[in-house]
Amino acid sequence: MIAAYGVANLLQSMAAARTDLHHGFQPMLLLRLGRHKSYLVGVACQCAGFALAFFARRDLPLFLVQSAMAAGLGVTTILGVLILKWKLPRTEIALLLALIVGIAALVLAAKPAPSRQLGTGGVIGLIAVLAVLAVLGFFAGRLHGAPGSVVLGSLSGVAFGAAAVASRPLASADSISQCVTDPLSYLLIAHSLVGQLLLGLAMQRGSTTAAVAAMDAAGAVPAALVGLLFLGDGVWPHREWLVAIGFVVTLAGVIGLSFYAEPQHHHKIAPEAECIPHGLAFSGSHSAAARRASR
Repeated sequence: MIAAYGVANLLQSMAAARTDLHHGFQPMLLLRLGRHKSYLVGVACQCAGFALAFFARRDLPLFLVQSAMAAGLGVTTILGVLILKWKLPRTEIALLLALIVGIAALVLAAKPAPSRQLGTGGVIGLIAVLAVLAVLGFFAGRLHGAPGSVVLGSLSGVAFGAAAVASRPLASADSISQCVTDPLSYLLIAHSLVGQLLLGLAMQRGSTTAAVAAMDAAGAVPAALVGLLFLGDGVWPHREWLVAIGFVVTLAGVIGLSFYAEPQHHHKIAPEAECIPHGLAFSGSHSAAARRASR
């Protein structure tokens, strides 16, 4: 799952950088992104990661599975350095190591157990969250630069977190027919599509690292709380402190990455605005040299 999501993030960000900038919450963005092979392969990797995460949620608590997705950011960053020549400051290296430590702590603390079922109230709550995300996404789509990446990435994370909440009970279904008749299946699809659209918008506005880090942070916390409070997610006795440490360290890592990360690609937003050529789009604009070269 971690490897699949890491590759998916990288490929989708490449397609987002080569697609005309969208200033609003427009579903047509997904069709434009779909014209790029890298985006389609990225979506395929994301679907593979989603499938693996779905089966993992059958027995593992959400606080572990959702936090483990953050490790995909490390894979994305390493691939960006090796393949696309991104420049990685020492601060980001330290934060990536913090992610590994935090996730390891959560692995040691997680107690496997099947999920409880969400009632009617849970279904209504997921519908309400979907409506709120649509409204907030409409206004957040007008943001640009790093703030746009962080806000849209966070909204994307909430949508994917809601999809994770829906999928945890579904993973325990006895048959495919039971999944087809369960409203959680359709909420899972709806939240996933909204999250995908918001993530595409976030990646267009600045740093891939910032967008994905914000998505991971926002997707982990609400889903983890819902899992612990309503879905029966468990922790091994006397290891509650590991959960606390793991969560704090993991969130510190992803929030820190969103704070320190600088844009890795730029879009022209006005006729007189400068724009880095495609050849430099992923050269790692952490340095001023890349921006000067664009002139």
